[in-house]
Formats: sequence, C-alpha cells, structure tokens
Amino acid sequence: MHTSLAPHHALPGDDPWTVAVIGSGPRGLSVLERMALHLAQSPPSVPVIIHLIDAVEVGCGRVWRTEQPAYLLMNTVADEISMFSGPPEPGEGSRPGAGPSLAQWWQQHATGFPGPNSYAPRALYGRYLHFVLDSIETSLPDRVTLVRRQQSVSRLRGDGVGGYRLELGDGSALAVHRVVLSTGHAQPRPTGQSLDFRRFASRHPRLRYLPAGPAAEMRLDELPGGSAVGVIGLGLTFYDVMTALTVGRGGQFTETADGELCYQTSGDEPRLFAGSRSGMLMPGRGVNHKPLDQVYDPVVFTEQRVELLKAGPRLDFVRDVFPWLRAEMDLVSTLAHNRLRTGSAQRERFVRAVAVAARHVCPDIALLAHRHGLVPMPAPELDTLAQPFGQRTFACPEHFHHALREVVEADLREADLGNVASPRKAALDVLRDVRWLICALVDFASLTPSSHERDFLGWYAQRSAFLVSGPPRIRLRQALALIDSGVLTVLGPDTRFAVDETRGCFVGHSGSVEGSSVLLETVVDARVPPTDIRLDGSPMMADLYTRGVVQPYRNVWDPPHGSEEEFETGGVAVTHTPYHPLRATGEADRGICLLGIPTEHTRWFMTVGGRRPGFWSQFDQDADDVAKNVLVGALSPIQCRRTPRSDQRASQYRGDERRIDEQQHPAGTTDVSAGTDLSIQPSRGVRADASGGARTAGHALERTADLGSEPVPGRTYGPHRRAFQRGHHS
Repeated sequence: MHTSLAPHHALPGDDPWTVAVIGSGPRGLSVLERMALHLAQSPPSVPVIIHLIDAVEVGCGRVWRTEQPAYLLMNTVADEISMFSGPPEPGEGSRPGAGPSLAQWWQQHATGFPGPNSYAPRALYGRYLHFVLDSIETSLPDRVTLVRRQQSVSRLRGDGVGGYRLELGDGSALAVHRVVLSTGHAQPRPTGQSLDFRRFASRHPRLRYLPAGPAAEMRLDELPGGSAVGVIGLGLTFYDVMTALTVGRGGQFTETADGELCYQTSGDEPRLFAGSRSGMLMPGRGVNHKPLDQVYDPVVFTEQRVELLKAGPRLDFVRDVFPWLRAEMDLVSTLAHNRLRTGSAQRERFVRAVAVAARHVCPDIALLAHRHGLVPMPAPELDTLAQPFGQRTFACPEHFHHALREVVEADLREADLGNVASPRKAALDVLRDVRWLICALVDFASLTPSSHERDFLGWYAQRSAFLVSGPPRIRLRQALALIDSGVLTVLGPDTRFAVDETRGCFVGHSGSVEGSSVLLETVVDARVPPTDIRLDGSPMMADLYTRGVVQPYRNVWDPPHGSEEEFETGGVAVTHTPYHPLRATGEADRGICLLGIPTEHTRWFMTVGGRRPGFWSQFDQDADDVAKNVLVGALSPIQCRRTPRSDQRASQYRGDERRIDEQQHPAGTTDVSAGTDLSIQPSRGVRADASGGARTAGHALERTADLGSEPVPGRTYGPHRRAFQRGHHS
C-alpha cells in the first residue's frame, strides 16, 4: 500500500474539508484529477483532506489490479486511452490536466512497447493508473492532503447537512463532508441458475462452479488438467478464461509458414466446452486506420436530428431512432465499398445529397447512391452478424465447427482490412462513434418503458456491445487453433448448461447440434454480471438500498391514450449532473455523487474505462462536475461557479439544458451568443489543452467522403467537442 506523499499543512483553528472517493478505478481517478486541478488553480479557503478508498488496490481498483497475468489484455488500443484531462506539456512533468496517454507512457516508462495500435496488458494499465495517481498527489498544493486507504467500506451513514460516517472493514470509522461513489462492477448476490449451480457444486466435492466476474479473480488454477470445463458465454471474459487455461497453463501458439496458428499443448490444460445462445465467438476489432485526432461527424444521425427526436413525445427505439442510425451505417458502408471504384468528387456529391435529404426525412441511401453512380452496399443486419447461424441445425459437432470456422475467418478478413476499407467494420465503427448521441437519446428515460426494456437494453445494447467491443484479432485466431487441437469445443447455438442429479455432474449441450451433449466437472460463468442495485452483494450498497438511500431507476410513462407503463431498470436512480442518488422518498442526497457502472440503465455505456487523449468527452465532464460539487466547502462560491474553458466548449449533453454564458469567441470558433444551448450549434472540433481545458481546433480538418482522405468542402471533420470516449468494457 502506498504511503501519502503530501504532508498535511493545517493552520491553527482551521477545520479541514474532507472528501471520500470510494473506488479508485478510472472513474474515481478522473474525479480526483479534476479536484486536484481545481485546487491547484484556486487555492482552497480551508485545508482539504481527500480519502481515496479501495478494497482491492488503491490507484487502479479491481479490474486493473497490477498482479494479474500479462496475457490478460485490454480491448482498446493504448493510443486511444488517457487518464489525464489534457495532453503533456513539452519539457514539463505530468500533473493534473497534462500528462501522457497510456501509449506514450508505455513507450517512455515501461518495456515491451510494440508500436501504435497495440493492446496493453490490463496489469500494465494498472501501473499507468498508479503513475497518474502519483502525479496527482505530488502536484497537490499546500494544505491539501491525499490519504490512500486500502479498505472496504461496510456502511455509509449520514447526509449532506451533517456529514457522513464511513465504517471501514477493519472496524475503524471515518467522518467526511462529501462522498463520491465510483465503485465499478458489483459482485451480485447469486440467484436463479447461479444459485442452483453453486448449491449443486457444494453437494458434490469433485464439482466446481465459478460465478461471473473478472477472470483474474476466478480460481482457475484449481481446475485439474484434463478435466471437462463448461464455459457460459463467448464474449470478452470467455477469451480471458480461454487464455488463462491454455497460455496460463504453459501452452504455446506457433505460426506456420502459411501464417496459420497452431497450438502446442502443455498437457496441463482442461478440456473447454463453451457456448452461448448465438454460438458465435465475439468478433474481433478491425485494424484501426483512422488518425488519432479524427472523430466521425455524422451526416444522417446528427445532433440536430437528436434534438428534433428529443423534442417530441416518448420514443420507440426501433421505430423512431434506429432507422436514422441504420442509414448512417449504410452511408459509411457504401462509401467504404466505393472507395477504390469512384473519385473523391463523385463521393463528395453523394455525401452532400445525403446530408440535404437527411434534413427532412430519413434518406434512402441505396437510391441516392444509384443516382450518383455509386454501388450501394447496405451495412449487414446486426442480428445476422451477432447470430449468423440463425435457425440452422447441424448433424454433428464437426459440421458446426466447419460452419463456425467459415464465419470467423470471414470476420477476420474484414477485420484485417480495417475500419476504413472494410464496409462491415467501417459501418460497425459508426456504432462506437455515435455512442454519445445514443446516450443523449436514452439517458433518463427518453424512450417509452417498453422500448427501453425490449428494444434498447434487450436488443440494441447487447448487439452493439457484442459487435463493436470485441477482443484483439489474435484471440479469434487462437480460438480456431484451440478448436483444431481439441482443447476447445464450441458446443453451438442455443447452448444450455444444467445439472444432472442422477449422474452427479453438470451437463452442456446445444439444441442445434446433434451429438453435442457433454458431461462436465466444472462450469465457469463468463458472462458480464448484470448491473442491479437490488442484487448488489456489496455490504455498503446493500445497506444503502435497504435503508432507501438508493433505489432502482424507474422509467414511468403515462401515454395520452392507453395504460401507464413502468420499467424498473436496476440501475441506481440519480439526478442529472452531478449525479446525486435519489432516495426512496424522491429526495436527492446532495452530499453523495454516484458515478459509473452502478448507474447503468439510468444512463448508458457507463463501462467506459478511460478518456480519449486530447479530447473533452462526457467522461471528463462528469468528473469535472462531480469534482466541483464535492469541493463546495473548500472553494469560494465564485470559484465553484466559475466554468473552466473545458465546460464552455463541451456542454453537458444529458438533457439538463445547460446554458453557456460569459464567453468570448476567438475568430474561427462557433459563434454562440449568451444563453444559447451549444447542443444545437453546428459541430466544431475541440481539443483539450494542456491545462485540462479545451480549445477549438486551430484548423478544423475538412470532413472526408471516405472517412480519411479527400475533403468535402464546407463540412467540418475534426475532434468533436463532445466526442464520447471509446472505452474499455471495465
């Protein structure tokens, strides 16, 4: 455990202002970084003590713990992640608001940097987060103290008026004025099948059941070599489990002369039998061919369209929203397909025609492509990509593996083409690029309750996560090599795992593959645990829920014609920024700010694990708003009201109608008069500056008709002022 680097300088008679940040992963560190920057820019009126508390590892948290094996990789390239809210300043050390990205730090301070567009080990990211924390602490001004506490918090009592008492796992207590809850992924209490499997394994000593969670926490080393292990799910955690039980057991992958991977067994591997409802391995990420300073500026699914949609009645996602998103994907897919077939001027005219049509109706991309001499290339259906086997049945496991190999190899070919040249991967990248606009539509109940539950969370959120958040491509190649070696068997579509009381074992089988049934000694749940405050196994969160301090968010709608609808999401109900939890009485607890994964379903895509270097994103805005709120007792009212440049250019796009004032616009920037909502202004690029603020891109790049080369006159294409971070699934 680190010791505090900064002394506490308190003047006689001073009463310090105390803040507890519970959870020191990326969300907690982002708030701490912005707190440190504000305190450095505006020295506090009283001493400040900040307690950074984490039950696992202070400085990086549970998911990014530094002792995990190096073969567990991130799924976002290192160039696209930073925890500093501004780029490094030449010739100066790192400090809040100015520091290196993960890739820059890896290259300068660690070993084994493989080059651009590389995937870092999670443990390495943990070391980087420690570097960020040390940079924050050494930069704290006098009279500000950071105390690192590796402790769990069992209870949180109090309110925003009298302060809070934190009861820690070692029996001690801590009194603070304000609390930031950035606790990350929960370990839910077992229910349903998970509870049945756990009880069944407890009655049979030779059986094991490993519940859902990070692979680094699973007791995988206890599984005997040669034993039959079932794995529920074929997503990111599946790849971690697969790697841990092969590479982690001493097996090796080698490449043949023709570029194929082969697996050399160590003899200590279990036999893996994995499956899911789709039977499809999570697709790999396309090679990134976009410049780091490029963010896609939508043509169809634009800010203006989002404003118009939000201005109307409650939305049905499939009927009202997805057609516009689908048209954007079709546009990008068609441009990628015609990139080498047509000239830039021809594509530019096509893009302009689409933009004009999209002002009035959802455009027919294929029709407009024909009119401008382009070959239409509609983006594949999400269901087709996520469930490629549909209702097919297979006579034997070998037939299914042949079909699976064909699909995976086709996906790898597209991934190798990259996110510019491949129509499929370019179209799927749109889903990542417009996440911030999707958030603007679905956060805080813009959808009807039924559409929110069925169409968005039950369909779109699952499809987009599966198709665009995948692992490095090498993981799919390794999976194919393991299938060839006999170590891994993918059971097929409609895989079910169950208990066999008669034979005293688990069983797995695919309903679509004849002869797929297998007896199992272990079942590993490789799915992402659901976010649901009602099932949160944390003593602190369970106590807050029991006492009504937090409650699940309810999407309630009373339509003009028809009966009332309600959907209880399971995510914690919070106010708009700075995200105070709402009590069961409906009152906000204004001394607590709650950020990140516990609010998933109230807000969307809270799993983001960092900010994009040089850009001011919603991740940054959340951190800054919370930082200013919890420092209210340490800074003067004027200091707390003052909006940094980052806020002036990056307005909060969460439905709270934040207005921008006290601005002077330099030449070349968006002209926004006082009181105008930035969310409906034309897009302009904004980069974070070295102080953690933002600046308008000096020379906005012209938007390109093929997403990366020739300009389209009159359209800006540069870093977007609210570009939503492409983050990890943490």
